[in-house]
Amino acid sequence: MTVTVDLHQAKTHLSKLLDRAHAGEEIILAKKGEPYAVLGPLPLADVGRRPGRLADQTVGPEILLPLPPGEPDAPDRG
Repeated sequence: MTVTVDLHQAKTHLSKLLDRAHAGEEIILAKKGEPYAVLGPLPLADVGRRPGRLADQTVGPEILLPLPPGEPDAPDRG
């Protein structure tokens, strides 16, 4: 839902308008009756890790085969 709010009204009720925008509502700020700016929520930040992201990917039995000659071993962890 989009609502248009006059700039004077927006200054008076900024905190309430921010709460509405944070909840997903788009608010158009008007100056002298003309649309001037849009107040809306920020896009969600990418959190990086998402459990289950690779759930549909499988590994075949070749993962258990020995490494080919000349392939370096895993680095020492000590």
